[in-house]
Amino acid sequence: MTMILGIALAAACAVATNLGFLYKHRGARAAAEVDFGRPLWSTRQLFSSRAFTIGMLIACGSWAFHIAAMSLVPLSVVQAVLAGGIVLLAIMAERYYGACVGPRQWSGLGMTAAGLILLGVSLPHVQGAHSHYSLPGMIAFEAGLIALGTLLIAGPRIGAPRHHRGVMLGAASGILFGVSDVAIKALTGEWGEGLLGFIFPWVPVMVAASVVAFFTSARALQDGQAVPVIAITSTAANVSGILGGLVVFGDPFPTSTLGILAQVAAFALVLVAAWFTPAPARAAGFASG
Repeated sequence: MTMILGIALAAACAVATNLGFLYKHRGARAAAEVDFGRPLWSTRQLFSSRAFTIGMLIACGSWAFHIAAMSLVPLSVVQAVLAGGIVLLAIMAERYYGACVGPRQWSGLGMTAAGLILLGVSLPHVQGAHSHYSLPGMIAFEAGLIALGTLLIAGPRIGAPRHHRGVMLGAASGILFGVSDVAIKALTGEWGEGLLGFIFPWVPVMVAASVVAFFTSARALQDGQAVPVIAITSTAANVSGILGGLVVFGDPFPTSTLGILAQVAAFALVLVAAWFTPAPARAAGFASG
């Protein structure tokens, strides 16, 4: 029963996450360009857009669903369920928000969802929330994600093509959301350890990663097209979460040859989709709000 409830909460999170992203994209496009050096000014500008504010309220609801799901089932299971929401993104964007999603984007989103779902279901089944972790492994994993996210944020300034800026920032924000997710998962295992166990050290990591991811995601939505940016953000967060479940929390790796091959195929699908999806796509319905 606990597993079913956790999966249902993850599914609700997937729907709310995509809806919130679509509203935020419309709102971010209507606001002044995010300035990383002026965070308070940028925040005021973003929230001056009604659509962005609605998107953030929906995102807060999805975050609550996400935390509840992670408290009940393993992180890798939650992320695998969220992966299916990527296909919902294209349907919602095209039918309700006027975006034109081309065949290339549909193919890329399909490969992404298939790869992430395969990655999740090929993991051996585990019981319980699986929130115990190794402190050195946690520190090393989080530090590695933060370094990779920082490199992607700096990419356009160190010679990366400007037309890839939105996708790169989307990937960076997804990775930093993954940092926050892994920290939250660690906190769910500290609830019985008292106030100090809950606060230190992962709350500061969660807050810092979430704040930087917020501004990075908003700028990515301003610089890139809706579907590719949202897809790469969700994919980076999902992959980071699944890897966090395996590396940090000890979710079991597959031991059979078939399971290992499925994992390799899953990562291959995700990597190909990451290259395939961000082709230019018109999304006129998102330019204002």
